[in-house]
This record gives sequence, structure tokens and C-alpha cells, in this order.
Amino acid sequence: MHVLIAEDDPKIARFVAQGLQAENHETELVSDGHRALERATAGGHDLLLLDLGLPGLDGLEVLRRARIANPGLRVIVVTARADVDDRVKGLDLGADDYLPKPFSFVELLARIRAIFRRTEPRSERELTVGALALDRVERRVRLGAGEGSELSQREFQLLEHFMRHADEPQSRAMLADRVWGYQFDTGTNVIDVYVNYLRKKLRPLGVEPLRTLRGVGYVLDSNACREPA
Repeated sequence: MHVLIAEDDPKIARFVAQGLQAENHETELVSDGHRALERATAGGHDLLLLDLGLPGLDGLEVLRRARIANPGLRVIVVTARADVDDRVKGLDLGADDYLPKPFSFVELLARIRAIFRRTEPRSERELTVGALALDRVERRVRLGAGEGSELSQREFQLLEHFMRHADEPQSRAMLADRVWGYQFDTGTNVIDVYVNYLRKKLRPLGVEPLRTLRGVGYVLDSNACREPA
């Protein structure tokens, strides 16, 4: 997810950006209203975190113009303004949510997930192989209509890669490069550890699709992604 952070307090901006990057989201920082409007209307962002008290151009005006130019952009207003009228104006102008400062980063993440649950079609949210479905917003995997299991960020990334390459053998070097983003170190077993974590999450669902290929690596077997008869 690409997040535009419009915030003139550098400490808050860095705090939010670092937290989102740790969750594997891409971020862009702007610190004044004119630049925020320029970037918000250019496209390419999934979410705008907008402080109302920006210099140059007020945040409410940024919101109004951005909504006209880019109606599909999700917007969370994040501000220290306590005036109820400002909150109402922001929501009336099209903000998807309003988060007062100071705020918990955990709450911010929860609100982001809630917005995408409401606005993203399920066909785009879910990646499926057979009856196995991976919710890319909730980071949950389920089989059929079951409740499913919640995944850690790394477990999610690994399973997403396997599902996008179902029935294609994946060497440890490939997984290290494409999931971890670094060259494979033959002295570490981190990939094997996370594959085992995934197996433990999938087993209670009644499915065991991750096969070990001796001397090669692993593969997700699409034929094993079926609901029990």
C-alpha cells in the first residue's frame, strides 16, 4: 500500500512513516498544504493521512480539492484540532475517518484496515488457490467459509508468494530474494522456520499444501487446497 503522509511536525511524520514501513507499506512525506494537494491529486497513492493544520494551504481545503480530483483516494484526517465543527467539516468533505492527536499507532493501523474492509471489493482483497483464501487486508488465511487463522506480517508475505506461484517450485534462494529481500545465506534456517510456522497455521484449517522438495525447496500444491470431502 502507498501512503501519502501530509504532516508538518517532523517527529510525528517520521514516527508514522517508520511504523508503516515496518508493516511493509510505502510512504511519502509532505509538510505543506500545496505540496500535499499536488501529490494527492497526482495519483499513485492508496491512502492520505492528512493533518488539518498544514502551512500554506489549510488541510480542509486540501481535502476538498483532492476529493474532486481523486475521488478514489482514501483519507484519514489526523489532527490536534479539538473543534467538533472541524471534524464535521472533514467528514462532510469526504474524509473516511478522523483520528485526533495524540493517537496510538496500533489504533491507526486498525482504522486503516477498517477503511479498506469497507472500500475494497472482496475480489481485490482476497487471493485464492482452490478453497484456500488469503485476505490481504486482515492478513488472515481461511479454507472455504471457515473463520481462518491470523498471520504475522512475514508469514503473510511468505504465503502470498507461495499462492501467487502455486505449483511452481520455490528454492530457498528465491524465497530469500523475493520475500526477505536479501541474498540467501546458507548458514541460516530462517526460511525453514517460517515455512514450519505457516504449516502450523494451516494445519488446523484441515489443509497441508506446502510440500518439501528435497534438494530444491518448497512448493504450494494447489491440489491440496481443497475442502475435506
